[in-house]
Amino acid sequence: MRSQSIYKVPQGKLLKISVEYDEKNNVIMNIRITGDFFAYPEEAIELMETKLRNVLMEREQLLEKIRSIITEYHIQFIGVNAEGLTQGILMCKP
Repeated sequence: MRSQSIYKVPQGKLLKISVEYDEKNNVIMNIRITGDFFAYPEEAIELMETKLRNVLMEREQLLEKIRSIITEYHIQFIGVNAEGLTQGILMCKP
C-alpha cells in the first residue's frame, strides 16, 4: 500500500513523507522523506530512506531505528527530530 502524510513538527518544520508498505507484514518497503527542514550531511535523508526499508511500522521500532541511524552516521537535523520523523511516518498508516 502507498500512502503519504504532511506533518508540521511541533516547534519545527513541515515534513512530507510518502511510504510504500506491506500491509500483511506491516513493514516499510520504500519511503521518501522531504520537507522544509535541513539535514547534514547532505546524503543523510537518502541514507535514512535506505535504512528504514524493512522496518516495522510500529512506534518503538521506528523511533529506535531512526535514533540509531542518527547516532551511527552523525546526522544533524534542523527543524525535525527522531520523534517528528516517527510521527510523520506513522501518520501514513490508515
